[in-house]
Amino acid sequence: MATNDPKTLVSTDWLEQHLKDPDLRVLDASWYMPAANRDAKAEYEKSHIPGARFFDIDDISDHRSDMPHMAPPIEKFMSRLRTMGVGDGHQVVIYDGSGLFSAARAWWLFRLMGKTDVAVLDGGLPKWLAEGRETEDLPPVIRDRHMTVQRQAHLVKDVTQVAAASKLRDYTIIDARGAARFRGEEVEPRAGLRSGHIPNSVNIPFQSVLNANGTMKDVKALETQFTSAGVDMAKPVITSCGSGVTAAILNLALERMGHTQHALYDGSWAEWGMYNDLKVATGE
Repeated sequence: MATNDPKTLVSTDWLEQHLKDPDLRVLDASWYMPAANRDAKAEYEKSHIPGARFFDIDDISDHRSDMPHMAPPIEKFMSRLRTMGVGDGHQVVIYDGSGLFSAARAWWLFRLMGKTDVAVLDGGLPKWLAEGRETEDLPPVIRDRHMTVQRQAHLVKDVTQVAAASKLRDYTIIDARGAARFRGEEVEPRAGLRSGHIPNSVNIPFQSVLNANGTMKDVKALETQFTSAGVDMAKPVITSCGSGVTAAILNLALERMGHTQHALYDGSWAEWGMYNDLKVATGE
């Protein structure tokens, strides 16, 4: 069970106890790969945790970019969240329909925007439902709330910065994709991308930091796992994945461990795998 921390991870018990707090805001940030054939918005409208608003990762993104769901400009983030009734002084709890999958991406976006009173629901909606807790299909009552944003540029890296880190090895680059994709043995789900990984990166598949019920492993288990994967905990970390969603699970795990020097490569393999002038490694 999670040690409740309203800045990283809270349990279903914690959320149920605080659900009626006037300054609590719950967000459903469910997002699925196309192969899952699931409609996150439709599922939300059918059933969600009471009071939850829908956080659309694809909509709350930078539509000027060709890359999928890149971090949005601060003005867009502020305006979208205001229309959802989320603003300054709120404690935010984010969940998703997979357990712990896309909620961490929304958590990271809040952190990127300078908002730290934000936690992920450990085990997400599946755990909430398995425990027989209340859901509803009603739209939330929205009251506009002012939001102040201060972008934390050090929490995100672009392709130039990641290429430099790969060459200089002054960061540990961790890839959250599955082992077969990391090794280049599996075709990428996005058409036109090369197979393999960023040179000098290590692999910690995001599923491996989770328990069977979709909750995150405890801090001691995480520390053992990261160290055994070859992560130098004395160095800052850059996380990467397919398109910047599941990488955020590793950022959340690092924050749980007290390793605060971490950033996310927003373009991830959707960008790196596209450019032939960027080197690609295969194998372990």
